[in-house]
Amino acid sequence: MLSDEIKRLHELHQAGALSDAEFEQAKARILSGAATVSLSKEHVARDSTSFATHRDDLLSGLRRSRLDRWLGGVCGGLARTYGLESWVWRLIFVLFVLTFGFGVLIYLLLWVFIPEE
Repeated sequence: MLSDEIKRLHELHQAGALSDAEFEQAKARILSGAATVSLSKEHVARDSTSFATHRDDLLSGLRRSRLDRWLGGVCGGLARTYGLESWVWRLIFVLFVLTFGFGVLIYLLLWVFIPEE
């Protein structure tokens, strides 16, 4: 039972749902037997959200931008959804094209499968 709780915390930490500090605090609480300490609603919601649900929420909100676009609005949509500037996303795609050669394919797939705002 204890190992299951620590494993679940580790999965949440790896998925990005818990920061390093939150992970260490929760692990310390579990190990010290204080796992029954009441948590805020935010932490309860965060702990109960699985990685798949979190991923689906991020992807369901992804839309191509109508205003911040050079070609299809993919980078503008990624910028709005994930908080990085659109020029950073454009640079990432250019680097993927220059280094691996599949940046164009990824961009085209995102252009086709991500709906417009």
